Formats: sequence, C-alpha cells, structure tokens
Amino acid sequence: MAGPRVRGSNRAVDDVMRWRKLIGAGLLCAVLGAALTACSLVKLKQESAVFFASTVLVGRIDCPADWKGHVVVMAYAMADGRARVAHQATLHECGSYELIVPQGDYRLSAFGDANGNGVFDAGEPAGAYAASAAVTAPGTGIVAALDFAITRNPARPALPPAVGAGDARSPRHSTQIGALADLDATRFSTASGQQGYWAPVEFFRHHGGNVYFLEPYDPDKIPILFVHGAAGSPQDWRYAFDHIDRTRYQPWFFQYPSGASLDSMAYLLYWKLFNLQLRYRFDTLAIAAHSMGGLVVRRFLADFGAQFPQIKLFVSLSTPWAGEASAEVGVQHSPAVVPSWIDMQPDGRFLQALFGRPLPGHTTYYLFFGHKGGYSMLRPNHDGTVTLASQLRHAAQAEAKMVFGFDEDHVGILRSPQVMRQLALVTDSLLQARAGAPPPGQLVVNFGFDGSVETPRPWPTLLLYPVRDDAPPPSAPQASLVVALTADDTGRRVAPIPPGLYDAALVAPSFHTEPATQRVRVAAGADAALHFHLAPQGALSGYVGAELGAGDNPAGSYRPPHASVAIREITLVGAGVRRSLVPRRDGADDLVWRYLHGRDDAYRAQFSFVGLPAGEYELSIVADGHAPHRSRHAVVPGRQPPLRPITLQPLR
Repeated sequence: MAGPRVRGSNRAVDDVMRWRKLIGAGLLCAVLGAALTACSLVKLKQESAVFFASTVLVGRIDCPADWKGHVVVMAYAMADGRARVAHQATLHECGSYELIVPQGDYRLSAFGDANGNGVFDAGEPAGAYAASAAVTAPGTGIVAALDFAITRNPARPALPPAVGAGDARSPRHSTQIGALADLDATRFSTASGQQGYWAPVEFFRHHGGNVYFLEPYDPDKIPILFVHGAAGSPQDWRYAFDHIDRTRYQPWFFQYPSGASLDSMAYLLYWKLFNLQLRYRFDTLAIAAHSMGGLVVRRFLADFGAQFPQIKLFVSLSTPWAGEASAEVGVQHSPAVVPSWIDMQPDGRFLQALFGRPLPGHTTYYLFFGHKGGYSMLRPNHDGTVTLASQLRHAAQAEAKMVFGFDEDHVGILRSPQVMRQLALVTDSLLQARAGAPPPGQLVVNFGFDGSVETPRPWPTLLLYPVRDDAPPPSAPQASLVVALTADDTGRRVAPIPPGLYDAALVAPSFHTEPATQRVRVAAGADAALHFHLAPQGALSGYVGAELGAGDNPAGSYRPPHASVAIREITLVGAGVRRSLVPRRDGADDLVWRYLHGRDDAYRAQFSFVGLPAGEYELSIVADGHAPHRSRHAVVPGRQPPLRPITLQPLR
C-alpha cells in the first residue's frame, strides 16, 4: 500500500520495534518490519476495524439476450435524497458479483456500460434489486441470493441521478469469473499483494477477489488453479505459468486480499468456482496453493469440496499447517492486527478446527515442503519463513498420498525446476486417469418455467438419488450427486454421471416442480432424458446461525447453522396463514426431499415453509435459553428472499 507514514505514529512504531526484539525472527516480525516504511499502524488498525464491521453482498446479474458488454453493479445508501455509493464493481459479462459494505441499509442497482465510462447513460440497460428495496447489511458475514436483472426498458428508474460517476475507488477491470488477465498489470504485482495483506478492505474495493484466466477457456485442456500465500501475488507463480505444458493445461489463478480472514477467502473461492463450473462445465480441476493459500484451499475443500467432484488434485507448497507462534504474539501484543493473523494462531479457532472434516474422497492430496532455512536458539528448523514442524503437521501428512521435501526456501520453492518437475508428474496423473476412464453417462435435462416468471430466473439444482431395480421410491433418501444448473441449461447434456439407476429431482428456491421425482437409468456412453416443469410458489426457508465469538463471522465468511440450539417452536403468520413447526432433532436431514413434496419441515436449526400466498409474514422462533425472535418477511412466489442466518439472543 502506497502513502506516507501518518504523523503522530512514532510511538506506535517504537512499540512495534520493542515487540520485534521480543519475538525474534518470526514471520510476522519480518513482514511487519518491511511494511513500516509504507503503511502506518494507524491505517492498519482502521482497516481491521472496518473489515470486522462489514458485510459482503453476493448475487448475480441477468442481462438481455443481446447484451454482450460490460456491466457495472453498485450498492448505495440514500441520505437526504442523495445516493452515496458504498462499493461498485465492473463485470466483463453478466453473472456473479460481490460488494463489501459497512453495516447499514443499501439499494442495489446495475447497468450495461455500453461506452465503458463507468457512468450510467441514457439508453443503457439497467435494473435494480427488488424494486430498489433496501437490503440490510448486519455488519458481519454474507447476505446472498441478491439476484436481479437489467433490461432495455426498465419499468422504473434503476439508478437515481445523484449517483453521478459512482465510486472513484471502484475498479474498471472485471471482477467477474474467468476475466482474461495481463500478468504484468499493476494489480497483480508484488506491491498489490502487499496491499491485500495490510489493507484487505481497500484492496477488495480497488481490485476485488477473483479467479482469472491467462488464456481463453479451452475444454480440451485441464485447468490448474494457482493460489498465492500471505502478502503474495499472482506474479509469484510466473515460473510455474512459464513451465507447465500449456498444450495440455490451462493456468488459472485466484487473487484475493490475503490479510482478510481465511474463512472469508475460503467462501470467496467457493463462490468463484461454483460460478465457473456453471459457466464452463469443466470435468477436471487441479489446485496448487503456496503457503497460507493452502489453508484457504483446505478450508474450502473441507466445507464445500463435496459439491466439486471435478477437483481431483490438491498440492500444497510450504503451507503452515500448524500456524505460526509469532501470529499469536502479534495478536496479543501488536498495536494493530491483520485479520488473517487471528487465523494463523496455532491454538486459535481456525487451525484447531481445520482438520475437523476430511478432504473429499475424490480429491488426491500431495504435500510439498521446503527445508532450506536454518536453525537458531530462537527458532527451530524452518524454510526461512515457516517452521518444518508447522509444514509437517501430522494431520496434514496423514491425509497426503505422498510427502515431498525440497532443499528450497519459502519463496524459492516456487522457482525450483525440481519442484516444477514433481508438480508435472502428479498433474500428469490426471491426464492418465482421464484417458483410461470408462465413458460416463449423459443426462439431458429438459425443464420449463411458468410463463409468468420474471427475470432473474432461478438456478435449479439437479438431485440424483441412487435406487435398486424395481425398488419403491424411498421415503427420505439422501442425494448422491448434486448438479447446479442455470436457467439456460435446459435441453443440454449434464455430465459426467456415473452409470446407474436414479430417482431424479429438480429443485429451485420459491418454485414447485412437477413431477417431484422421476426414475431414470444412466448408461455408460449413452444419453438419458429428464423432463420437469417449474411453477412459482411462495416459500420461506432459513436457519438459525451458530453462536460465534466476537470477530468470528467477519465480512465474507459463511456462518453455519447452530449445532445444538433447542428450538421449541417456529411459527409463521400472515396472508391468512398460521403454521407452526417443532423441529426434528433425530433422523435424516431430508428438508429438500420434503420441500419437493410440498411439505413444511424443520430439522434442528433449519426450517422451510412452502405453498405460501404472497404477502407479508411474521416469523417467530422460541428456543431454550434464548430471547424470543420475531422478524418480518415478504413472500413473493418465484422470488427467492435474501439468504442470511437468523441470530438468536442468549438470555443473560
């Protein structure tokens, strides 16, 4: 991050110099010492405070069929009749977006930027979320499913004139998945990587976080996703980009603000790969991650990897699996704290839970480590940055197919011919597996929507439940394969599907599907067809979020359902309807199956009401040890409400 040292910060600098002498040659000491000339601790403290008081808004933009240009999307707040843009992003094509905003109420709008000036001009297509209804950002986590469309002739003004030229801090480059990157661009430089470490919110507003391509997508080449580490940048991988076989592989890279919490970046990686899979339908993916990037990738794989059977290979290089002791010292004693330091503490919540779930069975893992560092009385064997004990944490070794050590330091491991040769050997196994695999089955999924459905159309999800020949439909099955689709996937092949007999279902939020299920046999190398019809229905689904400590649900992080809350009753009243549920606590989590068959249900912390008339509703939840919860919700058939967890207040 560029800029002069803030006046009046000498005392803070003196404090850090004393702290550096205390902790010796630790990782944070070295990085902090290098950054003091460019970034004040005052600024760092402000950045950290903003990060822990912000929310990431997530959704997608649909466009007219004939629109092929850039799209600008923004979140703004109204005050005294004027709009104040909190964050604005540019997409090179319609699709997914992410915006980071402080706590508050925001309106969301977008427009097609025909002339590339970043300003809404007359005649450009435009649109707004839910008729410009305000979206509440709680100052933590994520608010998702904020989908809307831009049209040639919007029914109402999409943007107030006061928006003007938008947010001057906003990027003009695309933050949409798969944007082509010039690796020499400033935003991918070492200096940019350092900004992402010391000023993650500022970085995200300027650059976003994204998976970029170095060449147009080629379905005949296997993608390898490269993930940088702390204070790193995509340019760290230049040697790998230059030395992989580009006739057989295509390099992608994930750029993200490495000073942000690792939970947040793991979810961002999920959101990006989810949309990439919808867009390109790749059947194989390898991931190589350096240093702290390995922690981000493993958290993503543990939480969401089951949804990506395409991820066949994960290679970590010099990853601090057991954290860094200096991170704990930094959190306890530094006058300003980088958010990712909190996750790097050896005894912290993140690292203690990191191996709580195994890697998905379809992903093969290799551990690469370096040992060209040294030893001193203050620091055990290391690679110049990360200790060997941390790189070789037993839990990481136990799940690795192979462990490879190299006489390289922490940075040099990315420029080592020997390391690249070994990486080529393990990635070539993907080609061999692809060539020797039996032909998969193919499904052609045909579905149509009721003619009254407005844009944006929903994202259906195909569920396949394996059954035996001539077996009756199961009462509460579990899907073995889940395939996300777009509204444009009707009539297209969905592959690969393992051969077998399935009960197939298609589910979409706030829609009713006919038939609920249908039986289909998938044969190797052959096509099978499915036919569904989706009609809008009123529905309200949600969950009670886990109780987390202060700072444990920062901007962009996923908050899971509460694991142990004892909910006595969930009641929904409105539009002439009164319904109550007592959550099931044992048995199968078959909420989706019951939704498909038109049944209200609640399982532990999750609930779903279906078949509701349009209108305003009051939701109330009574749970042991918590104050009663009441909230208002608008139900519109065919429109998914925003996704965010419900917070229950514990009784003191």
